[in-house]
Amino acid sequence: MLRAAINLGNPILARRDPARGEVGGVSVDLARALAHELALPLELVVVEAAGLSVEAVERGQADLGFFAIDPLRAQHIAFTAPHVLIEGCYLVREDSPLRSNDEVDAPGRVVVVGRGSAYDLHLTRTLRHARIERAPTSPAVVDTFVALGAQAEVAAGVRQQLEADAARLGGLRLLPEPFMVIRQAMGLRRDRSEPAAAALADFVERMKASGFVAAALARHRIEGARVAPAGSRSDC
Repeated sequence: MLRAAINLGNPILARRDPARGEVGGVSVDLARALAHELALPLELVVVEAAGLSVEAVERGQADLGFFAIDPLRAQHIAFTAPHVLIEGCYLVREDSPLRSNDEVDAPGRVVVVGRGSAYDLHLTRTLRHARIERAPTSPAVVDTFVALGAQAEVAAGVRQQLEADAARLGGLRLLPEPFMVIRQAMGLRRDRSEPAAAALADFVERMKASGFVAAALARHRIEGARVAPAGSRSDC
């Protein structure tokens, strides 16, 4: 059995069909392709947040997962090179005076992020003055931001999720430039064998080179994400 952790907190890579309840997306397609190559049945370990996906692999509840590459996670997860690049952006209220990313990190400012997400890890390292408020999951960020009212001025997350929430709720806008580009990779526990890690890395490169990843993005109508260059490194 091949057990793959699937994070529904990142709608770019996975989501649940509201009508049928089935889970699909780019990460599911890749997991199925790998299971087919290995001639193994596939079990999807479906979770609602990035942190839970990391925990599933670290605790041996899943063999591999789909993660944003991050140095903290790399202590326990061996990443492949990235397969997809995704923009992380800031969202503010329509009447906010904030117009650029460099205005966000200021004393007294509160930034809402999804707990344990790539944005949480990145902003925890890089913000020096603003305070971070953590929503339970990435999809809950904007609703948490709105519920906090004047207590929070900025929300951070996947561009597509923020755009969808802004359209749903109204009165919100994104700052024009991404504050980070997230490198999405596959990964397994670091104490697994070197041949297993090498085989997974090779699988990712072949899926990029063959056009499989690009076709999956198109099939699931994902905009704003792009295939990572061949031979790119995880740097972790």
